[in-house]
This record gives sequence, C-alpha cells and structure tokens, in this order.
Amino acid sequence: MIVVIDYGMGNLRSVSKALEHLGANVTVSSDPQVLERAQKVVLPGVGAFGDAVRELHRAGLFDPLTEYIRRGGLFMGICLGLQLLFEESEESPGVKGLGIFPGKVQRFRSTDVKVPHMGWNQVSITKAHPAVRGLEDGSYFYFVHSYYAPADATTPTVGQCVYGSEAFSAMIGTDTLFAAQFHPEKSQQAGLKILKNFAEWNP
Repeated sequence: MIVVIDYGMGNLRSVSKALEHLGANVTVSSDPQVLERAQKVVLPGVGAFGDAVRELHRAGLFDPLTEYIRRGGLFMGICLGLQLLFEESEESPGVKGLGIFPGKVQRFRSTDVKVPHMGWNQVSITKAHPAVRGLEDGSYFYFVHSYYAPADATTPTVGQCVYGSEAFSAMIGTDTLFAAQFHPEKSQQAGLKILKNFAEWNP
C-alpha cells in the first residue's frame, strides 16, 4: 500500500490518480497511525515551507513521518515534499524542517530569469537510483517553484537542473528515499516512468 499524505498542502488527487493509473494500491490519509503499516509513503506539497511544517505538526504527522523516513521506510517527496526534507528554508526563517538532510533551501537569485521557475526544464541524471531506472538522461519535467535544494556535497543529488545561472538538485535519493523538485504527475511519460519505478521499488 502506498500512502499519500494529506496535510492540506498537496496536489493529492493528481498524484494519487497517477499512481492508481499505474496499478498501485493507493490510500490518501492524514492519520499518523497509517504510517505504521504503510509500505511506501508519498509526501506531495505546494505552498510555503513554514505553512507546511505547521500543518504537519497540527495533524500530528511531523514526528511519525520523520521516524518513518529515519527507520528506512520507502519514501517519495514531491516539490515542497523535497524541500521539507532539509533543516530549514530561506522562505520561512526560524522554522525547522524534517531535518533528514543538512542545509538550507534557498531562493533563486538569478536576475536574468523570472521567479518562480515555472514550466518545462531539462534534468541531467548525476547518479543511479531505482526511481530513474530506464529514464532517458536529459528528460524534461514540469517545475513550479521559487526555492530549491542546492546541488552541493551534502545533498544526495540524483538529478540536476539549471535555471538562469543556478544549478540545483532536481532529484535527490538514498537507499530508501527519493524526492523530486518537479511534479512527476504533470510531466507526461518521463514523470510517469518515475512514479512507476517508485511503485515497483522493492529493495
């Protein structure tokens, strides 16, 4: 069972429908106890970092979700769901994220491009990961964001994207975790490939 977390901040329907289209057994839930029996968890998200953290706390999901990820539960974060994996964000000073990875999510500083970064952009695969198995390097994905995780040595970058003069982590991954800054559910065949790989992921 794949649990899509409902905390009032995500594009839940499009994500769950895409996974169901691929044959996955999907449950949308805001119940922290469901995490205990979930085989996989998806954290979608749109909106502000600070608002998302507050909603996760309000729903009683923040600590159970952190524990689920830290104990090695299979996890996928989408858009804001990627950013929440970090310690903090320039968007919401003083608000602590899940802290799975060190560092701070940053705002685009390039002056030669529009912010937010919205539309299709190319992603270069930088590291093998089960979620990108069979994916063509240089595939295009759909982005909508003003903040990003830096592609530095502390970030487990799987795919990198460039917008303006700034390179950022478009995909990150570990042995049990994958997250995308773009929206795979809106990224046509390349995005569906990633969702299918996640649905079939069995370490």
